[in-house]
Amino acid sequence: MGASPLLRTSVRNDVQEQHPAAHLVLNPATGETVATVPATTRAQVDAAVRRAAAAQLRWAALAPADRARALRRFAVVVDEHIEELARLEVTEAGHTIGNARWEAGNVRDLLDYSAGGVERLTGRQIPVAGGLDITLLEPLGVIGVIAPWNFPMPIAAWATAPALAAGNAVLLKPAETTPLTALRLAALALDAGLPEDLFQVLPGAGAVAGDALVEHPGVAKIVFTGSTRVGKQIMAKSSALLKRVTLELGGKSPNIVFADSDLEQAAAGAPMAFLDNAGQDCCARTRILVQREVHDRFLELLTTAVANVVVGDPADEKTQMGPLISALQLDRVRSYVPDGTPAIRGTAPDGPGFWFPPTVLTDAAADSPVATEEVFGPVAVVLPFDDEEDAVRLANATAYGLAGSLWTRDVGRALRVSRAVAAGNLSVNSHSAVRYGTPFGGYKQSGLGRELGPDALTAFTETKNVFLSTEV
Repeated sequence: MGASPLLRTSVRNDVQEQHPAAHLVLNPATGETVATVPATTRAQVDAAVRRAAAAQLRWAALAPADRARALRRFAVVVDEHIEELARLEVTEAGHTIGNARWEAGNVRDLLDYSAGGVERLTGRQIPVAGGLDITLLEPLGVIGVIAPWNFPMPIAAWATAPALAAGNAVLLKPAETTPLTALRLAALALDAGLPEDLFQVLPGAGAVAGDALVEHPGVAKIVFTGSTRVGKQIMAKSSALLKRVTLELGGKSPNIVFADSDLEQAAAGAPMAFLDNAGQDCCARTRILVQREVHDRFLELLTTAVANVVVGDPADEKTQMGPLISALQLDRVRSYVPDGTPAIRGTAPDGPGFWFPPTVLTDAAADSPVATEEVFGPVAVVLPFDDEEDAVRLANATAYGLAGSLWTRDVGRALRVSRAVAAGNLSVNSHSAVRYGTPFGGYKQSGLGRELGPDALTAFTETKNVFLSTEV
């Protein structure tokens, strides 16, 4: 895939002319270079903010129905390019083709869902003496979205769609390794008739383009998905301007299996709960907590389930797990699994690409790095527990609190444990995916704020209170 046609439709000529420095985009399955993308400078970020501010005023002045129709047209255009977007995601991120199609469809669905909220973004009438009091929900202005490489397409849309629906402009900085779907979505937005400069993509380094967005006084809010370390830095920098932030950060999610559960079903579901996207998922259930009395039987079932996971070419329809994103990430994952560590292992291709086999460690200490730190790879640990109280203690023994699953036939236990586990997103007898219609976000060091769901648009608005006197 050549880079030039994509870049001509997605990046202004002045970006290419003024800043020849570029990032190489590699195919994680082969290690081959598939595109070269110009890197945005600080000066270009400043110019983009100014253009976006002007476009935002025009966009917010449109009738709500007109904005909604524009977003629905955008959704239709995305739907017409589902396969193209999915293939780009396979190429740049190594996602399996089935997952990539779902991700492109998620962008479409989220645009439709957000469009439905434009005309329902209403304020309130509050009873007061001497007049009428109303609240207005007004757009913030220019929103900076810093998207990650692990799910570059859907996570970018999680902020972009509701921000646009609420009347804002969006500047999206994709990860250096995965800018292609973002650039293509920006081009499709123009094809759908969205105003020029309303949705701009600024590829480049986090330390340059990302910092410029965070520090720019013309950017009203930053939405960041990535590591907790970087999220803290963004929050600190944003505080200088009292800039609003939404942060979706790391995770070390538990998968709690009680003895009264359907053990076969729990074991069958456990592998893909931490192997989806090769484990590069902040919601990955990488700590499998199993009640001691069924621990050995569960390991037997899990061994078979892991062995049956198909790892290989992400473009193959049968593949369930693809490669890691980069050589750097591969080295990081390897560092957590020393040779000779007792483990359940699957298989992975030899040869070029960034491959690591599905791995479950069976004798890791509960306080070891692999059991407490976010590996971000296809590695999980199995830890035994004694009773409900012990399960909750282990589940909460981490700085993170993003997601989790629990397996039991006892409804009362399901509710008790769901309330006791400090995490923002829990699934009972399942490993539920993120849904665009329900809120998503974390406790503790897994983040700040919520994305998606029925309140997503209000996160990109300012509340204005207006009192109208009736006594004049």
